[in-house]
Amino acid sequence: MKTKSVLSSWLERDGRRLDCNPYMSGALEAKVLLEGLRARKERLVDLTDGYKGGIYNGPQFKRNYVDSPEHGVPFLTGGDVLSADASRLPLLSRRDASSPKLNYLRLEPGMTIISCSGSIGRMSYVRSDMAGIWSSQDVMKVVPDAEKIPPGYLYAYLSSKFGVPIVVGGTYGAIIQHIEPEHIANLPVPRLGRDIEQRAHDLVTRAATARSEADELFAKADALFIELLSLPKPKMQTEYGSPYISSSSSSQFIRRGDGYYYAPLNMDARQAFDSATTKMTVGEVAEVFIPGIFKRQYASDPAYGVPYITGADVFQLAPTTDRYLLKRVANNNELILRKGMVVIQEAGQLGGLIGRSVLVGDHLDGFACSNNMVRVTATNEADTGFLFAVLSSIYGVRLISRESAGSSIPHIEAGRVRALSIPWPDENVRVRIGSLVMNAQRLRDEAALAERDARALVESILEQGGN
Repeated sequence: MKTKSVLSSWLERDGRRLDCNPYMSGALEAKVLLEGLRARKERLVDLTDGYKGGIYNGPQFKRNYVDSPEHGVPFLTGGDVLSADASRLPLLSRRDASSPKLNYLRLEPGMTIISCSGSIGRMSYVRSDMAGIWSSQDVMKVVPDAEKIPPGYLYAYLSSKFGVPIVVGGTYGAIIQHIEPEHIANLPVPRLGRDIEQRAHDLVTRAATARSEADELFAKADALFIELLSLPKPKMQTEYGSPYISSSSSSQFIRRGDGYYYAPLNMDARQAFDSATTKMTVGEVAEVFIPGIFKRQYASDPAYGVPYITGADVFQLAPTTDRYLLKRVANNNELILRKGMVVIQEAGQLGGLIGRSVLVGDHLDGFACSNNMVRVTATNEADTGFLFAVLSSIYGVRLISRESAGSSIPHIEAGRVRALSIPWPDENVRVRIGSLVMNAQRLRDEAALAERDARALVESILEQGGN
């Protein structure tokens, strides 16, 4: 339980709110500090432009999902704001999206988007590759007027340690937390001068560009994997119809008796990998292990701990945390991620994150991660990129997830991942595909660093009094 002493004057200045959010979030301290700055400050609403003044979310509406991109648009919810992969978003009916009721929910580059229900205050800067995505009523849009303020600077400030507490401080609701546009409309935005604001904007823009280029390279690697290995083009899950119907020989059925293992999409994935000329098991080309269950003991002082993230966190753009696992716990249980590892979600609902992979780069290197992630490290470092391309491909994800077992929350065993047979072409092909993956990961790491530098620049100037 957290406790804090609050000045009576704070109650007066914050509308006599008696709930904890404005006081525990650090919002009041941030406001007091900003008031003491010598820098000029403007209201957020005076720096935005567009629909409803440039700060808005959306109405509640029935979500009609479709299967085909021809009839749908990618749909982003509050839980997806920090997701690194926008290619797997569900599709909202294009007819509904283009209706007068919802057409303004289309994302455009330069916006700052904020989760405004549930987990409040998650923020992302809308990149060029996100244009054409629609967002739910749980995602607030902040549309900067580029004539008044550089969009990248506004994002860097709002997502900084000064902006986030003020945004979160406006939260209300006992069970499901919310914020509305009017709660942040008067948020003070310090003006730090053209040079500083442009530098922050350039860093955020560089990060956005790098992430868009990385997504393109990952997509190219995935397509090249299918092309060079002459694998059949994967069918969308919806093309298989519902329910799944398939048959299997009795000899195969002796090993596994659960229906999903023999689902048509999984059988097709197995046949696709089996069609490759040369194959190896994952265990023959990589070390595979899953840490055991452990007691989560946190360090009160970061100097004695290792930053700790969950399995869901690794799928974010640039995971951060304020939790530090004791060093001895992280080391004794082999929880620390190392650059070059491929980590795979080993638990969860089928069709969710289970079976999906993330490549550990510079940003994640040194984090401790939960035991719900399979660690896969290529025996030959040069094969890291290709190994990730195989495991993260649509066929790879399906074959890994079909190895899961369990009725309530399925899990994957390390031994089943080791035994998985995958295509393993000659070195030239592996390098050609793998180099695209490694360049993409390098760009993602550069993006995380550039965005962090933008926030650090803004925070350092504010800590110095705004000069």
